[in-house]
Amino acid sequence: MFSRCRVVGCSRPARAGIQDGLDTRFCRSHADHYARHGSAYKPSYEAREINPYRAAALAWLEANQSDTYVTNAVDRVATLLRTAGPHVEAFRLRGLSPQERANAAWARLRKAGVDPRRVVAAWLAVEMIIRDDPQAERKAEFRQVQGAKLIHRMASGTHKRWGDGATATELHVYPRPRGRVLRHMGEALEKACELLVEHRASDLFKRSSN
Repeated sequence: MFSRCRVVGCSRPARAGIQDGLDTRFCRSHADHYARHGSAYKPSYEAREINPYRAAALAWLEANQSDTYVTNAVDRVATLLRTAGPHVEAFRLRGLSPQERANAAWARLRKAGVDPRRVVAAWLAVEMIIRDDPQAERKAEFRQVQGAKLIHRMASGTHKRWGDGATATELHVYPRPRGRVLRHMGEALEKACELLVEHRASDLFKRSSN
């Protein structure tokens, strides 16, 4: 147990982070940031920053779709989608464990028909942007959370409509990406792509820089 927040320059009590099950190393503000981003101080990459990397990664995957390690990663992601369990509506997640919520997110991706290559490309994009970032957070947890946030957005939420015209009722529910849910998804995604990154990262990085 720490008496003060572990972020340099912050003097707030660390015990404030205990609330809501957040990390006890940080104050309430930095603990919340850590839960949402995978770092107590580094923010998540914005869409305008990472989208070019996603496009480059997807193009590289399509150009190398017959490569052994590419097919391995795509097949492993497809397995994550296939074995995630039944689809759960976003408004029925209350009471589920973080692992169950992570499985539900994979199931939403499956229901939405998301191409596993897009999921792999998201992970490769995170690997590339961290490599290029001169002030990168290089801890594995940050990488996992960044990848999980990208695919969590692909899963979107639950959208329902009852009735027609002016009397129609709509329901739009978007699960919040944070906490252990992101860690479970990120760890699974990293494992699915580990051989591809290990054996083809240098070629991918070289080509994406051209």
